[in-house]
Order: sequence, then C-alpha cells, then structure tokens
Amino acid sequence: MVEAIAQLGGITAGREEGGGGILAAVDRAEFQAAVTAGDTLTVSVRIVKSFGQLHLVEGEVFRDGVKLAVATVTLKVGNI
Repeated sequence: MVEAIAQLGGITAGREEGGGGILAAVDRAEFQAAVTAGDTLTVSVRIVKSFGQLHLVEGEVFRDGVKLAVATVTLKVGNI
C-alpha cells in the first residue's frame, strides 16, 4: 500500500518535474487492516511540500470506503 502511494505521488509530482523518480524515505506509515488478492483499492495523495526535486507526499488507501492505510513519503522526482 505504501508503494501504491509512492507511485501515485510520483505521477502527481512528475507532471511538473518530468523525468523519473525514486522513493527517498517512508516518513510514516500506519496500517488499519490487511488487503487480500482481488481487493479493489482506492488511493489518494496530495503533495504537502516541495523542495526542488524533493516532494513530501501524504496518501491514504481505502477499500469500500474504509481506510486501510495512511503514509507520508518523500520522493525525488526529475532527471536522475
């Protein structure tokens, strides 16, 4: 679930920066429930702050409207 947040955050931040990206840090991650194969998940992210090519991203993962996880990650986006 953290990877899904990082991927969507990278796509969101990459719209402005272009190029690729890497997951620099997982600053916080909390899990309320597990997922199983076949679950349909909804992932939402927002860019909290940007420091040049570094972006602080908060994200949430839901299944059927129930929050499963929240995470804050730092991404480096742009030419690597």
